[in-house]
Amino acid sequence: MNRMILLRVIGILTAIVLALHAGMAFYGDLIRPNFRASDLFSGEIPPDKAKLAAAGGLASFSWDGELLANYAAAMAADFLHHPAIDAGGRASENKAAQSAVVAALKLSPIRPALWLTLGTLQAQAGEAVTPAVKMSYLTGSVPIDVAFSRVQTVTSSAAATDEEIKLLAQSDIRSALANRSRYEPLLIAAYVQATPQGKSLLLETTKVTDPKFNEIMRRY
Repeated sequence: MNRMILLRVIGILTAIVLALHAGMAFYGDLIRPNFRASDLFSGEIPPDKAKLAAAGGLASFSWDGELLANYAAAMAADFLHHPAIDAGGRASENKAAQSAVVAALKLSPIRPALWLTLGTLQAQAGEAVTPAVKMSYLTGSVPIDVAFSRVQTVTSSAAATDEEIKLLAQSDIRSALANRSRYEPLLIAAYVQATPQGKSLLLETTKVTDPKFNEIMRRY
């Protein structure tokens, strides 16, 4: 008799847990920001703060990798598009966005654009970006907008001194050169803002891939 009661209790508790899980999954689908990390680098507008706050409430105890990744990307975009006026506020917002990105990557690490998002936030905070940028390369391919943003991050930071990243970044630069009509002015701007090592990387790659553009770049 006692065994039957125990089995019934276990069955009821299991049903409750499954119902709660299904309810949370359904609610997560409703409030999940329709904003991916790649959208951050293609100029998409992030969700408004009300939707972001609703997603944040669930993200704090969710195991939904897609929800956490989209929420983290939206948090980063909100900070980068609408930073606080004061330095203390910006530092706090950056830290919160980085925490959201790291939480998402711990659960679902095969997200190259989200790794670059982390590197972008770290660059804004004056922190080392090389490990995050390297993970962005090692975890998969990315759209051209993300690839070009990665070129900007690499060439303007100490990541341009890493031999492995330098080799990997050449493919991003070649992709941008393949769309030269769109990216020529942006590549020149990246060259102007690059570190000495970043300038060297851009010149070495363009010298082989597009000598004429290499000559143009050397004028700046």
